[in-house]
Amino acid sequence: MAALDSTTAARPTSVTADTAPERLDVPREAGLRAHLDPANLRSFALSTPGRLIAIGLLLIGLCLGAGLVTAATVSDRQQALDTLLDQTEPDANSSHHLYTSLSIADAAASTAFISGGLEPQAVRDRYSQALGEASAELVTQTGHAAGRATGNDDPDTRLRAGIATGLPVYSGLIETARANNRNGYPVGAAYLSEASNQMQTVLLPMAAQLQSHRSDAVSTAQRHHVQPPWPAIAVLILALGTLVWAQFDLSKRWHRVLNPGLLLASAAMLVLLAWTLTAGSVSAAEMIGGRDNGAVPASRLTESRILTQQARSAETLKLVRRDASGDYDRTYEASVTRLNELLGGYPDDAPAAGEIANARAALGRWRAAHQRMTDALAHGDFTGAATVATGPGSADAAAQVDALDRALGQGLDETRDTLRDDISGAALALDFLAPGALVLGILAAAYVGLGIWPRLREYR
Repeated sequence: MAALDSTTAARPTSVTADTAPERLDVPREAGLRAHLDPANLRSFALSTPGRLIAIGLLLIGLCLGAGLVTAATVSDRQQALDTLLDQTEPDANSSHHLYTSLSIADAAASTAFISGGLEPQAVRDRYSQALGEASAELVTQTGHAAGRATGNDDPDTRLRAGIATGLPVYSGLIETARANNRNGYPVGAAYLSEASNQMQTVLLPMAAQLQSHRSDAVSTAQRHHVQPPWPAIAVLILALGTLVWAQFDLSKRWHRVLNPGLLLASAAMLVLLAWTLTAGSVSAAEMIGGRDNGAVPASRLTESRILTQQARSAETLKLVRRDASGDYDRTYEASVTRLNELLGGYPDDAPAAGEIANARAALGRWRAAHQRMTDALAHGDFTGAATVATGPGSADAAAQVDALDRALGQGLDETRDTLRDDISGAALALDFLAPGALVLGILAAAYVGLGIWPRLREYR
């Protein structure tokens, strides 16, 4: 009975011990629910501490966002400039060399037939070198395209494949024409005509399209870079405007003119905005200079060099085919007239002005030699006409064409150097801006915290 009483007496103690934690948790849960009550949260949000916290978080987010957006925008622009300098511009230059190499090879092949029999070694070497350079440019461009992981649907890839496929066919026709020409068979001229037709109607048009596409890519990259970095500028102006508004708002509530933390944050954003505008303007000015002093003159000289080879091919093919229809004369005159316009309108203050003056003089001498060739043909003197067209004399057409092409090539090298220097200058103007934007954004956010914290401490 005593044992039963002791057991019974112990039960209330056990129940009290088990239920005590539950009774203690009840006030904690009730307090948490009270804190999370929507009415209390709304009241806190409308209170001065809540307003301070909201303003502080907004300003910190804007400062960090401004730094990140500016850094990302500048990094994208620098990457685009690197791509332009390392891939796009070299591809455009390679495409130009591909076209001119094909044109030179065709003109050299035609020149070899004018002499009859075994062609001069210099002419043979010029053809072989031009054909080898064209093949090398194709390999280079294919490697660049593989590095960019372009697919088979890329139009430039199809153009390169078409040229690579047609080039062995062309060279095979030329070799067949040479073999017949050395043996004195008239059919050699027919093979040469077929080869030249393939070059003029298939290979060169594809090379011209490729060159146009790559030049357009350079122009597009330049045009995009000249546009201001509007996203970065907009976010920076928004952050700076919000900081100014917050300072006025706080000054009305606390009757203090300036908040040191927000003032320093505003200064950081102002510095970043001024840096972005200045660096962007300098970079755009460099790119505009590259366009006006590099890309535009280079485009003019590229067209001039192409016209030179077209006129030379027409001149030599006229002799090879004994053409009396006047078709080649018209092609020659149209090419030379346009060439004279391009060289005559070249600005005197543009890069390579000296080389262009030499090119104009060589063009004048070439036209005079061509007229002598035409006069000789009019009198039935084919041998004399062939000598003027392909002879080694300094006043003959071949020497003047070489002088003209050499001057244009030197001019293109100079304008290309100008373009690449200006692209490098555009990239250099943006150096340190991306990391600087991150640092200034973080500093501005820290200054906001330092400026808001003393006001919050007053409500502890």
